[in-house]
Amino acid sequence: MPFDTLNTPTLLLDKDVFEENCRVMQERAQEAGVKLRPHMKTAKALEAYHCATKDGFDGITVSTLAEADFFASGGVTDILYAVGIVPSKLSQAQRIQDKGVKLTLISDNPDAISLLDDEAKKLGTTFPILIEIDSGGRRGGVLTDSQELLNLAKAITDSQCLSLEGVMTHAGHSYHFSTPEEIAEVAEQERRAVVSASERLLDAGFPCPVVSAGSTPTAVFAKSYEGLTEIRPGVYMFGDVDQMFIGACKQNEIAATVLTSVIGHNKTANRLLIDAGGLALSKDISASEFSSHTGYGLVCGVDGGVIEELYVESVHQEHGLIASVSGDLPYEKFPVGSRLRILPIHTCMTCAGFPHYEVHSAEGELLGKWERVNRW
Repeated sequence: MPFDTLNTPTLLLDKDVFEENCRVMQERAQEAGVKLRPHMKTAKALEAYHCATKDGFDGITVSTLAEADFFASGGVTDILYAVGIVPSKLSQAQRIQDKGVKLTLISDNPDAISLLDDEAKKLGTTFPILIEIDSGGRRGGVLTDSQELLNLAKAITDSQCLSLEGVMTHAGHSYHFSTPEEIAEVAEQERRAVVSASERLLDAGFPCPVVSAGSTPTAVFAKSYEGLTEIRPGVYMFGDVDQMFIGACKQNEIAATVLTSVIGHNKTANRLLIDAGGLALSKDISASEFSSHTGYGLVCGVDGGVIEELYVESVHQEHGLIASVSGDLPYEKFPVGSRLRILPIHTCMTCAGFPHYEVHSAEGELLGKWERVNRW
């Protein structure tokens, strides 16, 4: 049987599917005339970086300084840390820079700029800064038409140790919609917000060489990239059940699955017990209107084929409970000790529970491990 040498739960990665997903997005970016700066917050593996940037731009996006340090040690020289920076983290950022990296930081707070500048002076270093724009996600960023945008630009350009690199945004609210048409509208909202911000800066005499946007849904469904210089999707490399429901990927384009063992039959509750619980699968559930029988993951056989009747109905820390859509479970097909694979609802959170990927071919041959960086 494939994977019979592996302990469970473990994180599997289909290398053939992963590489094809990377190729398709790289081709999309090149046809649009923008750089693909893939977000590595899901992948967190050096081999994934090489796949995602093959034949394209070498720059990446990260969401922790530990990721930045990990990839810098692996030879990456252009990194965007796409989380608001605070002065106490600048010394860590400087150590990454000292590895020969252009490390770009982001900010949405004019008051923070003077503090960052003071800290950079103490460290004897400089940093490029992107201004974060709120394009509708209401998480971080300044509004395109706000005075705060111009105040930020002035504060950065007036500083001694910071330089204005441009603007960036992330349409995280694209994940709240379920049709290509709705997501295409969000993609256009995202594009207009960040491009308009860049135009305001240029009209006011500020430099703005970088105009950066991106999420997997908006990268897939955008009708125009005009005015953007780069896009930053990340989960496209893997896909997941949520992405499948919104049409951003197909089921056979989901690259990561969790291998699990059947550890019990609860015939009173009419459930199969598995050893993949909330820590292995995450506790994210699908927000899709089509997801009433997906729970915490779809169930596959060891060969990767979806068992349409089954889904992970609930999870505890180290237990998962599989239910049947019809209510009837054929226990004889799934004896204790047999193995299943789970398609994750949100692969970013699922992958976060594992130290490495067990990489395999489409035929199930184990090819090796890809180590992940799981810390801050």
